[in-house]
Amino acid sequence: MGRAERRLAERQQRRRTRSTAAPARPPAAVRPSDHEAGHAVRAELDRQKVTRTTGGASGPTARDAAGMPSSATTPPRVRAAKRPAVVTTAASLHATSVSCSAIEGAAPQALGLTYTFEAAEDGEAYPLTIRFDGRRTGVRGKPGPQDAFTAVETIERIEPGGGHVTLTKRIDGISPGDWEVTATPVPDAAIRMGTASRPIPSRASTSGATGFAPLVRVRAPGVRIGAWPGLVGSGAAVALAVQALLAARIPMPVTPVLLLSLLACLIGLVGAKVYYLVEHPRQRRRGLMRMASGMCIQGFILAAIAALVIGALLAGLPVGPLLDVTAPGLLFGMAIGRVGCFFGGCCAGRPTGRRWGLWSSDRRLGARRVPTQLFESTLALLVGLAALTIVSTGSPQPAGVVFVAALAAYILGRQLLFPLRDLPRHTSHGRVLTAATAGLVLIAALAVTSLG
Repeated sequence: MGRAERRLAERQQRRRTRSTAAPARPPAAVRPSDHEAGHAVRAELDRQKVTRTTGGASGPTARDAAGMPSSATTPPRVRAAKRPAVVTTAASLHATSVSCSAIEGAAPQALGLTYTFEAAEDGEAYPLTIRFDGRRTGVRGKPGPQDAFTAVETIERIEPGGGHVTLTKRIDGISPGDWEVTATPVPDAAIRMGTASRPIPSRASTSGATGFAPLVRVRAPGVRIGAWPGLVGSGAAVALAVQALLAARIPMPVTPVLLLSLLACLIGLVGAKVYYLVEHPRQRRRGLMRMASGMCIQGFILAAIAALVIGALLAGLPVGPLLDVTAPGLLFGMAIGRVGCFFGGCCAGRPTGRRWGLWSSDRRLGARRVPTQLFESTLALLVGLAALTIVSTGSPQPAGVVFVAALAAYILGRQLLFPLRDLPRHTSHGRVLTAATAGLVLIAALAVTSLG
């Protein structure tokens, strides 16, 4: 073999050796065409859209297809329930007018406002807050702090079915003159959260002028100025007349009895005022003009009877018979005076939605109320008639027992009526103790009378 043939054979051998030692290449991956890739992308997007719409309940997501753990599916959206629309009812606002030219500009001045609305027809008792915003008109120059005000007043309890309600607000410490005022009810939490469906009164506006403050403070819808002093004075006159008739029957000197009783009435008025100031200490810090209002019947009875007893001892009059002939007239006078309380806006009963309630005012809130003043007037009248029957038909013994029994019966009935009044309790057990004491005294007086 020649040299050239040997070299050719060696090259062929090396080629065969390299082809045997090298690893075989895998077949090239088959790439999809652009058309096929577009179909796959659109299919995947459709799958994800269906998953989002149904919350993951219709097939695997892209993460599931890739072998990865899928996250929690998104819950479907829930639409929030719409809150019921707040229904408003008609309301009005009026300014208190003082039509008296003699005191038109007299100081101090105040602005009286009365907001009138209708209570809800049914449901539970509810509160209502009213915001009063006012500004003085005709102000020259820059308005001062006393040329505008904002006051908030809350009615703690409105009884449904009570009909129309009035809220009277007095504004002190402002500049005298003409004012424009707006009253805006403030919805409570139950209405704002949609848990209460009762209507609320609408917004109301008015314009008015300030007036003499002592008159503005006592004027309100349902309040008759002059009713209380007029009827109380009439009751005192009736009491003195009945006492004089019974005193002449015993017989007793009528003129000394009348003079002594008249003096006792004046002292009783002072006692009524002192008793009121002791029970209401805040009134003592509100000035002389505000101290002039407010009296208590308890103080009148205590002071007047004490003066009558002391005067009888000094004048040489028999104390027991004098007290007996005084009892019927005293009770008749209180029966008439309590009617004055009803029309004057004092000693008011609790608001009620019952049909037997009577519309009256306590000079702040006018509403249908329990007529406690009329109940107490009836009580005094009945006890007075019983005392009159006993005194006019005989001479009860021992002397003075009719007065004690009649007063005890009146106090007992009055304590039973106290829970119907719209007044807070000053003591926890005062009413119970007073009623029990009055009941025991009444029983003892009746027992003594029957034995005598």
